[in-house]
Amino acid sequence: MKIYRYPSKIAERKVSAIINRGLSFSKKDYQIVNRILDDVRHHGDEAVIKYARRFDAPPMTLNSLKVSAKELNAASKKVDRSFVRALNRAASQIESFHRQQVRQSWIDIQRPGTLLGQMVNPVDAAGVYVPGARGGETPLVSTVLMTAIPARIAGVENIVMVTPSTKTGGINPHLLVAAKKVGIKNIYKIGSAWAIAALAYGTETIRRVDVIAGPGNIYVTLAKKIVAGTVGVDMIAGPSEVLVIADDSARPEFAAADLLAQAEHDVLSSAILVTDSGKIAREVAAAVDKQLATLPRRDIARESLKRFGAVLVVEDLAAATALANRIAPEHLELQIDDPFEYMGQIRNAGAVFLGHYTPEPVGDYMAGPNHVLPTAGTARFASALSVDHFVKTSSIIHYSRTAFKREAADVIRLAETEGLDAHASSIKVRL
Repeated sequence: MKIYRYPSKIAERKVSAIINRGLSFSKKDYQIVNRILDDVRHHGDEAVIKYARRFDAPPMTLNSLKVSAKELNAASKKVDRSFVRALNRAASQIESFHRQQVRQSWIDIQRPGTLLGQMVNPVDAAGVYVPGARGGETPLVSTVLMTAIPARIAGVENIVMVTPSTKTGGINPHLLVAAKKVGIKNIYKIGSAWAIAALAYGTETIRRVDVIAGPGNIYVTLAKKIVAGTVGVDMIAGPSEVLVIADDSARPEFAAADLLAQAEHDVLSSAILVTDSGKIAREVAAAVDKQLATLPRRDIARESLKRFGAVLVVEDLAAATALANRIAPEHLELQIDDPFEYMGQIRNAGAVFLGHYTPEPVGDYMAGPNHVLPTAGTARFASALSVDHFVKTSSIIHYSRTAFKREAADVIRLAETEGLDAHASSIKVRL
């Protein structure tokens, strides 16, 4: 990894390139995805099956599109006990964390003669998208937990899961065991933009949902962007990223491993070290080179680090936190002597990991907070997937006759100022 002194002109160019890499789509991408969305919207199951056969499983039929109860039950015999133990612990801890997010309806009667409040209700149906890494051979089990658990806690009655099948038309048993664990019964063997279209518009077989959550490739992400408004979406997420702030107390091999954990995701991923120690900068860069040599996905990680990786040496930790707030990373690690002292200075980050033994992967799988996080600087205004994504609020308003008469003149004045005479008349007719 290249080391930069920050601030400097060359470092500023690198930081700007990382910040501005964003998530962009070409005109061709839009054309492809729009064509798929329109096809599914107008032809339903027929289009879904067509795309599933072409890109995932040639033998797919309408009868095999949905995971059967037999397939779901058989999956438990194909996984080992250590997986079930880890799954149970993760599910329990994720559920415990998200239960703290539940909001209650409320009523306020402080103003005489009025009753005001807010009702909190879950959406009727939610769709969770689980990517099919490497043709379904690598099951992203954690995504099942992170998307479905907050939806269930919110009170969503109908949770639909979509995930690409293997070439033979099956679903990895680990995914099915995870889905059963969190109570998902409706699972369909489809992925990419046609899966998003099916969830957003509905087909003869797949029920339309109200909210879609879960990460995916560029076509999934673009499809979510296009259907947003027709249906709720969790966020428009880009490639993964991590920023590690380290001081002299940091272990170089720890920091290097955490940088590579993000770099191996994708060539567009970003891994940045920010430190006030030139010694740590050099040692981490050396450790990255050493660990990279034995990494199975080293070609991807190497390209990622070359394009969007950097080691930035700053004057002090205050400068480090200021830079972190500017970049607004998805994952922010504070590998410093007293991370709690600086925690309050962090304003923009998807998730903050405090201390030398809190690497980002514990958040991916086990800690409890959600790992579906804002990327590409959107942590400036967006938050992690939560129970709130699966509920909506309705305002409650009641006036007695006395309360109405007390405020009527002011309502009329404002309505007439806006030139809305019928609004004013609606008040006058009651006086």
